[in-house]
Amino acid sequence: MKLLFISFMLALSANVTWLGDFTEATNEAAKSHKYILINFSGSDWCGPCIRERKEILENEAFEKYASDHLVLVRADFPRQKKNQLSKEQTQKNEALADKYNPDGKFPYTILVDERGKVVKDWDGFPNESPENFVNQIANASGQTIN
Repeated sequence: MKLLFISFMLALSANVTWLGDFTEATNEAAKSHKYILINFSGSDWCGPCIRERKEILENEAFEKYASDHLVLVRADFPRQKKNQLSKEQTQKNEALADKYNPDGKFPYTILVDERGKVVKDWDGFPNESPENFVNQIANASGQTIN
């Protein structure tokens, strides 16, 4: 019975995908007329990055909103050898950082429109509840929360 309940809950939960390719994200955003949320993260060394991911970006309220309104991109910069990305992915992340995060801030999260124009940014851990974070995204993009 527990397994059935867990399976049911997983089926109901929002399914979000974090892309690693900004070109793919802009193409998807142009087709779907969605905004793009880019998260610059140091997944294995940056405490506030880990906290943002766990407390906000993996929260049900955020995932539900994101699945309907956003294209998600994570530009990760891990330091531990066991977590190193492919050379190709590292180059994509570095190119994205050159364009949107030249100062190397972590965590750094930005909302851009389908053409790549920055609409809003969050420098450091957004000290907000997931619901307030979603409200900020919706307000900045002129979207409504379902």
